[in-house]
Amino acid sequence: MAALARLSRRLLPRTLTTTTLPVRAFSAEAVQLAEKPSPPPAPIIKESPDRVKWDYRGQRKIIPLGQWAPKIAVDAYVAPNVVLAGQVVVWDSASVWNGAVLRGDLNKISVGFCSNVQERCVIHAAWSSPTGLPAETLIERYVTIGAYSLLRSCTIEPECIIGQHSILMEGSLVEKHSILEAGSVVPPGRRIPTGELWAGNPAKFVRTLTHEETLEIPKLAVAINDLSGSYFSEYLPYSTVYLEVEKMKSALGISI
Repeated sequence: MAALARLSRRLLPRTLTTTTLPVRAFSAEAVQLAEKPSPPPAPIIKESPDRVKWDYRGQRKIIPLGQWAPKIAVDAYVAPNVVLAGQVVVWDSASVWNGAVLRGDLNKISVGFCSNVQERCVIHAAWSSPTGLPAETLIERYVTIGAYSLLRSCTIEPECIIGQHSILMEGSLVEKHSILEAGSVVPPGRRIPTGELWAGNPAKFVRTLTHEETLEIPKLAVAINDLSGSYFSEYLPYSTVYLEVEKMKSALGISI
């Protein structure tokens, strides 16, 4: 028994040292790892609900077709969601309002001085007119085209009013100082004489305009042109948006 006790005393320190050293080494590594700062978590980027999702394959305002590109005068107002394609000319002080489509892919389209094409109008021009008249769509000066109207290869002389939802077919002619009531349909090749009021489907003569009524036609076009000026100033290069930016910067304490 005494010999067994002495043998156990000799072996016990060796086994303790051999078993505790790796444990001490492992615990030291664990301490070193614990002392190292952990990397910051990756930031989570959330998309703002107010963010505008742009689709560059979507609608464009100006669409050149071959050698033809739309031409817009410097002081003409064309809304951002208007489509002008091909042989389209918008002359001085004219205005083309939201959602209108002017397709000059087959022939010329011209919007004259101080004329206006209102919302959701569609203007097109055919290759040729079955009546033998010019196939281009010509809108001369001081003409008002009501919203949702459809014009195709027609001619509108100066100082006329085309009512809303009207349709003018190929080769139709509206002479100066004339008014076409809303919802009228002008068949191909039909001529509306000067100084008359027409209405209906198909359009028929209603009465002759008074001198005072003819004087009001260009005044309406000028009034719409003045209204377009307030819209025109809201787009680059000149705008009043910078006032809102300055107001926001001052509210956030950012130096202007």
